[in-house]
Amino acid sequence: AGPRKAVGRVCQRDRPMTDAAPDRADHTRPTRFRTGGLSPRKPTRFRYEPDAAARAALAAELGLLGLAHLRLEGEITPRSRDELVLTARLEAKVDQACVVTLVPVPARIDDTIRRRFVAELGTPQGDESEMPEDDTVEPMPEVIDLADIAAEALALALPEYPRAPGAELGQITQAPPGAAPIADEPERKPFAGLAGLAERLGKTAPDDPKDNG
Repeated sequence: AGPRKAVGRVCQRDRPMTDAAPDRADHTRPTRFRTGGLSPRKPTRFRYEPDAAARAALAAELGLLGLAHLRLEGEITPRSRDELVLTARLEAKVDQACVVTLVPVPARIDDTIRRRFVAELGTPQGDESEMPEDDTVEPMPEVIDLADIAAEALALALPEYPRAPGAELGQITQAPPGAAPIADEPERKPFAGLAGLAERLGKTAPDDPKDNG
């Protein structure tokens, strides 16, 4: 995967402990893991595949026209007492609005995700507030939330300027009856979802009593 854009760190949302197969709830797989309850010796494997309602909510949050499929599958591996490494594969099928005509533009996402969670990672102060060389490093959270990791990873992996075949800059966009056409603004759309996601991820929800451990 390429360099990560700064959209805010993963936080914990208030959601039930479910891992949903498409359009069908599955209560046998957790989606949130207390880091203190993970095995210190062997990897913890996971799969997160939200149902239609959760996909629709995420699509609205990211400004997508559709999110037909989303899967995050991987494992959390202990490196030491103070470090966990999450590696996963993200797969998605999305529909975005063309930045010129607003018609749906389909895209398939297949990305590799890696996060390093390190305990007692100091917060940079003053002149030390530069980005670390390894931008996968994050402070160890109390809870690792797969839904938030998937949402952030998807936002980072989306094409920035989706364009329908044959669409050219300067075209007048289509608009519903009674609405004024939107002038072409290629920078208007791509980061709107990231801004909304960053704002939402910045709000920590109450801890879920159904977390593992």
